[in-house]
Amino acid sequence: MCAWKLAPALACGCCVVLKPAEQTPLTALHMASLIAEAGVPAGVVNVVPGYGATTGSAISSHMRIHKVAFTGSTGVGKLVMQAAGASNCKAITLELGGKSPCIVFDDASLDEAIEISHHAIFFNQGQCCVAGSRTLVQESIYEEFVQKAVARAAHRKVGHPSVPGVEHGAQVSQRQFDTVMAYIKQGQEEGAVLECGGKRWGKKGYFIEPTVFSNVTPNMTIAREEIFGPVQVIIKFRTIEEAITIANDSDYGLGGAVLTKSIDTAMQVSNQLRAGTVWVNCYDVLATQAPFGGFKQSGIGRELGEYGLAAYTAVKTVMIKLTSKNT
Repeated sequence: MCAWKLAPALACGCCVVLKPAEQTPLTALHMASLIAEAGVPAGVVNVVPGYGATTGSAISSHMRIHKVAFTGSTGVGKLVMQAAGASNCKAITLELGGKSPCIVFDDASLDEAIEISHHAIFFNQGQCCVAGSRTLVQESIYEEFVQKAVARAAHRKVGHPSVPGVEHGAQVSQRQFDTVMAYIKQGQEEGAVLECGGKRWGKKGYFIEPTVFSNVTPNMTIAREEIFGPVQVIIKFRTIEEAITIANDSDYGLGGAVLTKSIDTAMQVSNQLRAGTVWVNCYDVLATQAPFGGFKQSGIGRELGEYGLAAYTAVKTVMIKLTSKNT
């Protein structure tokens, strides 16, 4: 994520002040040492750890900073946007939250769809802005899909990330652990069926069992709010039109997926989804050349590709009156 910010900024000749998340500063500091070792002049890249309310606020409101790129929650993104406007109207790129739909049609390869949708939500313990955190499944295959999704989640290996074969680590902090557990409790209270997981794994750390809910309706909190944890919510739909309606009924629009063997279905849904990235029969496949960003409250602007470079430039027009050759 640091590279997504640094590469286009440096390529366009900008100096950078980089504030990593307060929970994870060490990788950015190590990267700073490698940048210095590579011979980048002092002052070109500046890594400044700190808290959002202090360091982040100072960056967003500084009168001599002309561009801010932020990845994080929608709530904090709105604060960055306010500070940018209240200071010097600095340009902003915001890559914010998501509640991305992974839509499974009844003609999809079921086993492949199980694996794709599983990866879409459980990658990085669900701590991924573009996680496929709403699994929409067509009615005719719903029960079988739920059964297989539960079996896959139950066999997901949880443990220390350095142990070979482990797929699933811990949440980033006690706060995030508590947030996810609160959403799991709320899902049960609102009538969703807890098929598996939903508890702490082990006795130490912030590990949460891979969790699957069925019988989820689009109005439930776990189907509308970004949990940012290992919680798969499976929603039933009947028609292609209903799937599109449910998918677009969200404040977010970062990503989405369509799992089907029909090119007609794939094209129709891809065109009508209000999302910055749509994957067909895959998920979370990124390319440096392809722009990435969100619709609605999932963000402003794009990163990667030529669009990502454009965010660190400003267009200038110069008009010159030429002197006549006769004078």
